[in-house]
Amino acid sequence: MIRLNHPERLPPLEQYGVTVLLDLSRLLVVADEYADVVTVSVVDDAAAGGGDLSSLETDRWGIRIRQGGIDLPRGLLELTRNIVGAAVEQRSQARDRFDRVPPGENPLVAAGRWERPLVNAIAAEVRSAVREAAGRRPLRMVAPWPEGRAWAAAFTHDVDVVTGWPAFALMRVGELVRRRELSRAAGVIAAATAHVGRNPVRLAVDEVLAVEREEGVRSTWFFLTGTPSFATWRRGDITYAIESKAARGIVDAVREADGEVALHGSFDTLTEPESFERERRRLAAVGGRVEGARQHFLRMRPGRTQAAMATAGLLYDASYGFSDRNGFRLGVADVVPAWNDHEGREDHIELVPLAWMDRVLSKHQRVESPAALAASAVESAEACRAVEGLWVGLWHPNMTAPLGFPGAADAYREIVERICQAEPYVATLAEIVEWCRARRALRARRVNPDGRVELDQTGLGGHRFVLRDETGRAV
Repeated sequence: MIRLNHPERLPPLEQYGVTVLLDLSRLLVVADEYADVVTVSVVDDAAAGGGDLSSLETDRWGIRIRQGGIDLPRGLLELTRNIVGAAVEQRSQARDRFDRVPPGENPLVAAGRWERPLVNAIAAEVRSAVREAAGRRPLRMVAPWPEGRAWAAAFTHDVDVVTGWPAFALMRVGELVRRRELSRAAGVIAAATAHVGRNPVRLAVDEVLAVEREEGVRSTWFFLTGTPSFATWRRGDITYAIESKAARGIVDAVREADGEVALHGSFDTLTEPESFERERRRLAAVGGRVEGARQHFLRMRPGRTQAAMATAGLLYDASYGFSDRNGFRLGVADVVPAWNDHEGREDHIELVPLAWMDRVLSKHQRVESPAALAASAVESAEACRAVEGLWVGLWHPNMTAPLGFPGAADAYREIVERICQAEPYVATLAEIVEWCRARRALRARRVNPDGRVELDQTGLGGHRFVLRDETGRAV
């Protein structure tokens, strides 16, 4: 257990860094100022914010242990803000051809450290330092996920295609031909021809839902909501009307499976932030309550887009993933509060970073093997499990043989089965975000001499938490 010294004196930047690191450390924060627990202080140490990440890691990120307490350098909190809060990307003026901040602007990509959740590892170092400083003082950690689960997984789907599927099949054939994947292209043509007069997209959606139902998975589906036109089709944006019979059928199927319907923000939301409210209301009229969003093509202005989402009443954003590689854009495998660097404050929306996406392999790495696709997803999930974190994966339901992806259905089944075998907590993103907000608010009101604690129930929303001792045993 820990107590933060003088939190009221911390400026917003430092408060943000402390909030993130302590939550990811899983340490129980105590409000009782008289409790004999490890104290955490923020101190000046400019060196901790400079230098390369490897040298900082060797120096334990500048964390110092003292009698009954630890010191967190201000430089480490600034580093946390720069990575987790995407402050570096928010300041960048660079843009790629889709008007996104290029991956090379990300500090973890620049350092070659995007493949593992680095900030989770920093938080584990905080926890280790507290253990060393505790001596005989009692320690209590919070089991990070419901039911005492050690990690969590969320399966998500972007619904980019509902109607007009032959056009997407032809584009995929063209992509394969350009890569000289002629036999695969021929297989796609054969599968597409066999589905003429049918709706392979709806068949694929039903197959995905069936796989998830078998494993007890409830997933989150992001729907485009706008008016399709020749212009939106040409630029790869809106390709269907959410009010259409075909789209409504998919929404209803998701709802019947107890899944979550969320917003896939159109290209308009990048330049017209007020579009979020209009699209959210339009989707809600078809699918009910809408709490989260993910940007189409991951197109956003870091910080500003999230602020617009919050203004539109959205609870979370799931857009922080890489467009060209799988990994950890914010350095975390968890839900974190958004940082608005333009205004120098925490924003009122949660970030749920995307760890893995199917099309990264076939589109950017030219890997077509279904077995390699499944292995990549499982490896990504293992990286999250190793830090007791959250894995968020994205599977496009148009990944089906008639639209150009032979064997993809079997790959998705393998992904779901293998990840679920590791017993994560699995839920929709809205449910996971609600849990993480309550976990972050958890405080011990009082600590008894025998180590028993009295929890403050404020802000917990009825959630029940499991506490663990220094050995990991539930207490």
